[in-house]
Amino acid sequence: MLKITFMGAGSTVFARNVIGDCMCCESLRDAEFALYDIDGERLRQSAEILGMMRKTLGVGARITTYLGVENRKAALRGAKFVVDAIQVGLYDPCTIIDFEVPKKYGLRQTIADTLGIGGIMRALRTIPVLADFARDMEEVCPDALFLNYTNPMAMLSGYMQRYTGIRTVGLCHSVQVCSEGLLKGLGMEDRLEGRKELIAGINHMGWLLDIRDQDGNDLYPEIRRRAAERLESGEKFGDMVRYDYIRRFGYYCTESSEHNAEYNMFYIKKNYPELIEKFNIPLDEYPRRCVNQIEGWKKEYAELSQKAERSHKRSKEYASHIMESIVTGTPYEIGGNVLNNDHLIANLPREACVEVPCLVNARGVLPCNVGSLPVQCAAMNMTNINVQLLTIEAAVTRKKEHIYQAAMLDPHTGSELDIDTIVKMVDDLIEAHGDWLPKYN
Repeated sequence: MLKITFMGAGSTVFARNVIGDCMCCESLRDAEFALYDIDGERLRQSAEILGMMRKTLGVGARITTYLGVENRKAALRGAKFVVDAIQVGLYDPCTIIDFEVPKKYGLRQTIADTLGIGGIMRALRTIPVLADFARDMEEVCPDALFLNYTNPMAMLSGYMQRYTGIRTVGLCHSVQVCSEGLLKGLGMEDRLEGRKELIAGINHMGWLLDIRDQDGNDLYPEIRRRAAERLESGEKFGDMVRYDYIRRFGYYCTESSEHNAEYNMFYIKKNYPELIEKFNIPLDEYPRRCVNQIEGWKKEYAELSQKAERSHKRSKEYASHIMESIVTGTPYEIGGNVLNNDHLIANLPREACVEVPCLVNARGVLPCNVGSLPVQCAAMNMTNINVQLLTIEAAVTRKKEHIYQAAMLDPHTGSELDIDTIVKMVDDLIEAHGDWLPKYN
């Protein structure tokens, strides 16, 4: 029986979506879905919801559960695919620490899960757990494909790709929705059908390099005109940072404006507080989302528990489509996060984890060479890659100096704080995280 293991299955909504997608696919619906988590209550809830879904859809799937580190190898043994969606340290205490400690030093964040000091700390507490996953996988399922959904995407996927023997691809939602959201936001819905596009860069800062309508007409001149017009209208809307990217750098990027507001030195600046209102930047956005999601799930689970049925419609999420493609040999194209070791993007370093078009078939995930990025886009990516590579270095070497260096070179942190303050903030964060982090020299 085909075995698909879900690490972090207590992420009930996401587990439900990915495994529900698999249950809607003929070649995957009768698989064993092995659910692993360290939280027994959330694991039980996921199994209950997925059991309802299996019954409603009438599929032969087998749902098994594995609780705790002592059962991790059993969860992984014989898996062909391993989906990763963990959050080490959860919202409370670790996300709270990631926001509140920097705030004492005057450093404000929006999401803090991908870059910035919050992204650095999240990677440092997650990489050791992924290292444990990899050791177990090398023993009990060495040929499995690891589908990583956990942030910070480039740091975690890059670690797995460089320092373990596990085949890994990082997957994000932002590539699929990038151009559709842009065209709808600019009133260009009539150009959606049959459009062709090229996206490449790094996770959360992949660039929409080319977009054409079904007749091959370049849409960027009109996109640039309308984006500038909307920015200058005085209207407040939710995507102002990315529209400003179009104005300043010539291209739109994959991830939302609330994310990209903190990936650079331009928009969140304590000496220019008016920028927060000007670009409609939601500070402390991720903690608000966490609180709302926690409360929302309690309400949703209570409602679901009263129902005997739970249906599902297959989504555009990449995971099930990748598995289907590998199992059946049917080609599929994704935007995947892979190692740049073949210079897939010529003007980014080989060690970087890049986001490029990838062909999927029975051989696995096959990345495509995209050549060089426009120099300004590569330069923007490099400000993030510097932090990613130093954070991975810190996790591998356990040298505290690399954590300091990652924070110093982070564009937002380095533009707001002096070096001595950055070092003190990092020390405070390490102390506040306690046993959630390994010891550093």
